[in-house]
Amino acid sequence: MEENNTNVYDITVVGAGPAGSIFVSEIAKVRPELKILIIDGQQPTSAKPCGGLLAPDAQKLLAKFDLVLPKSVLEDPQIFAVQTIDIDQKLVRYYQRHYLNMNRYAFDQWLLSLVPSHVDVLKGRCGKIEKDDDLFNVLIKLSDAEIQVTSKMIVGADGGNSTVRRTFFEPMRVQYVAIQQWFKFNGQKMPYYSCIFDSKTSESCSWTIHKGDHIIFGGAFKRKGCREAFDTQKSRLEEFLGNSFGDAVKTEACLVSSPRSVKDFWTGKDNIFLLGEAAGFISSSSFEGLSSAIFSGKMLADAFESEISCSDIQRRYKESTRGLKCKLLLKSVKRFFLCNPFTRWIIMKSGAQSISPYAKKDKKFQN
Repeated sequence: MEENNTNVYDITVVGAGPAGSIFVSEIAKVRPELKILIIDGQQPTSAKPCGGLLAPDAQKLLAKFDLVLPKSVLEDPQIFAVQTIDIDQKLVRYYQRHYLNMNRYAFDQWLLSLVPSHVDVLKGRCGKIEKDDDLFNVLIKLSDAEIQVTSKMIVGADGGNSTVRRTFFEPMRVQYVAIQQWFKFNGQKMPYYSCIFDSKTSESCSWTIHKGDHIIFGGAFKRKGCREAFDTQKSRLEEFLGNSFGDAVKTEACLVSSPRSVKDFWTGKDNIFLLGEAAGFISSSSFEGLSSAIFSGKMLADAFESEISCSDIQRRYKESTRGLKCKLLLKSVKRFFLCNPFTRWIIMKSGAQSISPYAKKDKKFQN
């Protein structure tokens, strides 16, 4: 293992997803004197499960940055509605929504490309972090070697299975295993994504989304028996639709968090800060975390605007995310009503806020 003790960073950011990249891009503008390292552990062949939909809240945040998505990030088709399927009650409803359908890996790499050139970007995975007096020693696993860097501060932007959070803070109390499969698709693409409820196999929602010449099916399941539950739900959905997905060309899996109380949120302590899902900032009803990741990255960067103590930065950051925490706790209430079979049946049966497509929709996807 190589050591680089002369290279002491002011801030090392673990994770180059939206939270990490936005934070680094913003703090580098207001505090250009800081020496910053961001560790990018993503690989196109080992991406984590993600529907890859940019929700309206995330779109609004990007608009505030005056950012325009490049065409290379987008995927066909664009989404204008949600098709909600309740397998238990054999109900289907459509609700008008607008999401930008995108390639998640390409989106993350685009945000990372906006990071200023004086910031060091390292391709690798964070192995472990050890505190040494007032400094942190970070072991980074590269493709062909291991190196160690030293840093004054650590920012954990490394998702639901955060190494930073597991090392220094309490883990999330409720976590599921998200599993997603990709299938070849040659039929007519639909301008909606499907939100699927099946209480026999999952206490959360699942999804199907068209992605170019593929269709993805994914969901979140309890850890014990997660793969069996996934396969069972897929079979039940195929039976309900009257069609088969075919053979999977790729399978992805990771842990995903589901915050239920204020105890699930950790913004950090001392010289350690958490962003995005690592901090517990994710919707427990839809597992949408992009908007919270972008917002928390911006809020932490703003907290660093002036040269103040870490305790003051922590206080500023914690205060600035109070509204986000309240919003996410309300999502857990929404989750209760949507994932409870009886209340979901009342909502869907009422037809409230649903739309009726002009063309008669077949519940099948044509593959």
